[in-house]
Formats: sequence, structure tokens, C-alpha cells
Amino acid sequence: MALSQLDRISGDVAPAYVRHKPEQTLLYQLVEQYWPEFQAQLSETGRFLPRHVRREFEDCLACGRLENGFLRVRCHSCSHEHLVAFSCKRRGFCTSCGARRMVETAALLVDHVLPHRPVRQWVLSFPYPLRFLLASQAQAMGQGIVHC
Repeated sequence: MALSQLDRISGDVAPAYVRHKPEQTLLYQLVEQYWPEFQAQLSETGRFLPRHVRREFEDCLACGRLENGFLRVRCHSCSHEHLVAFSCKRRGFCTSCGARRMVETAALLVDHVLPHRPVRQWVLSFPYPLRFLLASQAQAMGQGIVHC
């Protein structure tokens, strides 16, 4: 079923698409300006970042930019077109993809995981020596627990 048919059935009007413009955000501008210089300084000292870190930065700089690839979307009824830039879909510090993932996770939790009742979140934090012990020896978490 096409989107326009769904809109006609529900009576809702779909929100207008607005292209994300990462090049206008402060984080993007800072990374774009200083990333090449930072890499050059590292290489001068003979040090390099791991490949996955370099890829995270490079993908973040390419995310949402039309010159790095896009999809042309056209409405069948009115022939109006939009260009939708490809996203990096990374889990690091890309603000666009990170925000989308956060919203999707929150929607999943609210709609399908958490019951429709008041929920209180508790955070249990262990001292650092215990954290390292529990991370390396998972069976230590279960010791002393009485099973019914």
C-alpha cells in the first residue's frame, strides 16, 4: 500500500521531509576542520589510530552529504521529488545516526518491552576492583544467590 493511500485511509497528513544538513552542526564543522590536521600530527610522531576509529570519523564526515550518494524519491501522484542522502548508520558519535537509533530504541522499549505501568529505574554500581573481577569472571555474580 502506498504512503498516499495510507494517508487517505487514516486522514493523517505525512510530515514534510526536511533533509538533515550535518555540515551545519558544530560537531561536524569541528571534526571536518581538525581531523586532517590531527591525523597529520599523529603520523609525524609515528603513531596511528586504529582502523575502526579512522573509519568512524570518515563515515561521520560522509554521513548525510548528497555528494557521497543519495536516493531520489518521487511521489507517484504529484511527481514531487526529494533527494535523500545516504547515512553512515554508525554507532559512534554521528549525531544524526545516534539520535535516530536512540529514538528507535526508546520507541521499541515503550511500545513492546516495558509494561504500561509506572517504571522506576535502579542503577547498581560496583567499585572498580569489583567491576574488573565481575567482568573477567562472570560466575562470581551468581555466587551466594539462593535459588528456589
